[in-house]
Amino acid sequence: MIKLVFCCRRKEGMTREEFQTRWLDEHGPLVRKVREHLPMMKRYVQSHSLPDEISEGVRAPRRAGPAYDGITEVWFDDLESIGGDGSEAALAAGRALVVDESEFLDLPNCAVFLTEEHEIF
Repeated sequence: MIKLVFCCRRKEGMTREEFQTRWLDEHGPLVRKVREHLPMMKRYVQSHSLPDEISEGVRAPRRAGPAYDGITEVWFDDLESIGGDGSEAALAAGRALVVDESEFLDLPNCAVFLTEEHEIF
């Protein structure tokens, strides 16, 4: 199984609460709606970061940089299925997601990459 991991940063000027509400209550339903045209997406999960002071105890000892505002994970069966079937409906669905993301994400400061899971326990 292949997973797309999208580390999200909110647009400047948005509070964490505004961002997470927008992401969950508007973008989440959009993903659910367009999924009929993107059946290769097997699972979609949003993980919303907790307030900075809660994470400080795990961040500080590692001298890690600032936290992302959250991550999105999308599962696919294999690399070949990620591109979809190339239909106009699939392409339009993908474009709709990117347009919506650009409205609340600071895309140049986000990170997105593909992974292969290795379960340890």
